[in-house]
Amino acid sequence: MLAFQAENVEMEFQMGNTTVHALRGVSFEAEEGEFVSMVGTSGSGKSTLLNLVGGLMKPTSGKVYVKSEDLTRMNENELALFRRRYIGFVFQSFNLINTLTALENVELPLVFSNISSKEREKKVRALLKDFGLEDRLHHKPTELSGGQQQRVSIARAIITEPEIILADEPTGNLDSKTSEEIMEVLYALNKKGQTFLVVTHDMDVANYGTRIIHLSDGKITRIEEVST
Repeated sequence: MLAFQAENVEMEFQMGNTTVHALRGVSFEAEEGEFVSMVGTSGSGKSTLLNLVGGLMKPTSGKVYVKSEDLTRMNENELALFRRRYIGFVFQSFNLINTLTALENVELPLVFSNISSKEREKKVRALLKDFGLEDRLHHKPTELSGGQQQRVSIARAIITEPEIILADEPTGNLDSKTSEEIMEVLYALNKKGQTFLVVTHDMDVANYGTRIIHLSDGKITRIEEVST
């Protein structure tokens, strides 16, 4: 079954009197459980395409399907509920709340669930322990290394057990050793069945994927199968 699909997607932005064509007739799909990497230079349209799959924006034309649901037909409330149920996001800049501890940051997506406070904390503690952060539960982001912050960010993304993880340059602010450690975490999650779409400019990161989609000037120029 398809996890997500883009059909002839066009995306235009107006910058003053200039129309910027971010995506030009892009079509691709991913099966459930796949790890798809997306590469291209800055401005190639890869982050825009990831945001469309995540329901964070709508295309100028074309269709985006996730779990066979047409995101282009949903209103903002429907999209928010859909994202909360099915999609986890990992960002280059971590996007953690600096006034909250690691435990509180990861717990945040569960606040809207029907899980009791005690059960929420138990679940978060177990996950952060799995991520090697049991001694950093009560540290705030500014008290954590870049790698530790990204582990917290990933934990927050998966705490609701979403079927799809969208990662935008997840190792962009990390050194090579830490990047490898973070990618091993993501790879292990994929092996447990979660579908991944990872945007990166780093081919070492891209090669964790089963397929690599190459974008240039808003178009897919090549789709590369990765041998494992």
